[in-house]
Amino acid sequence: MTAGLGTPEGPALVCGEVRTCLLPTRDAVDEPTAVQLLRLRADERVRVSRHPNRHAVSPDVLTGVDCRLPTATGARIRAVGTVTARAVLVEGRVLQSTAYFSAPADGPDRRRPWGYYLVRPGTLVPVGRLAEKSVTEGFLTGHQPGELDIGSIAESLLARISRTHRLLDYDTPLNTADTALRWTAAPTADGEPASLRFTKADDGLRIVELLLPRGTGPAVAAGLCEDLALHDWLLTTVNDKLDGLRIGTDDGTAALKVLRPLVDHLLHLWMPQARVDRALRTTWEELEKDAGYTRQWNTLAQRIRDQLALRNLTRRDALAAP
Repeated sequence: MTAGLGTPEGPALVCGEVRTCLLPTRDAVDEPTAVQLLRLRADERVRVSRHPNRHAVSPDVLTGVDCRLPTATGARIRAVGTVTARAVLVEGRVLQSTAYFSAPADGPDRRRPWGYYLVRPGTLVPVGRLAEKSVTEGFLTGHQPGELDIGSIAESLLARISRTHRLLDYDTPLNTADTALRWTAAPTADGEPASLRFTKADDGLRIVELLLPRGTGPAVAAGLCEDLALHDWLLTTVNDKLDGLRIGTDDGTAALKVLRPLVDHLLHLWMPQARVDRALRTTWEELEKDAGYTRQWNTLAQRIRDQLALRNLTRRDALAAP
């Protein structure tokens, strides 16, 4: 069992990136198909849960790394070990890939044989001290040539499932953009509550800085960020589809081509915190207070339903007219 954040045996920092996209197929896939899509390893099964919604998680896959970590100060910090990656499929419709690693506050003064790192899966051990603040800022800002690019690991896994799989028909019901969410998690100070800072960079990249209770497992932090990324993607997608939609300028056919797929494929997916660890739910509550994600979602969903109801009423009136 992996030690949690801030414990004597645990990491001082966890960093990761989540990629989110619409699964490229006409209809949501069923559970057996989801399992086949996410069967990344023969020796471990895909974990599936059905309540409160269908949710499938692939086995973890590890990528060996021996390179410099991004730093804000330009300090050259070498780290060796493995990055954990996994894929998630929500309701057979939305695909996510996550790559993340843990890092202790310090490591050996020189590189050890690979066996030393392989018994620490998902951990990048620094050669010497970590410099947590500099690595956190550098990681969130973005890597430089020769530094760890964790986003490419997440993207590679996403592409492995979504772009070449024989089970997909690539006839999507609506066009959507992929999103990327980059995150870091560090332990809170003694007695301090968990906190979350969510921002969007100019290039659309989502940035999340977490302070989490000591003892929080890296996979638990990754699960929170997957939940954030999923709901941010849903809100962004629906908002983009409605933005500039011209309603009432024709017979409604063009608008219906946009509205109906949103109802059929996305509106039922809004379920924040469905699988977030109880100890971390206050972070979502803080985000709701500041950004009002659920309030905005409910407004958009009601707007869609109102437009569909209005069009049905107009159509009935037209058919009933002499």
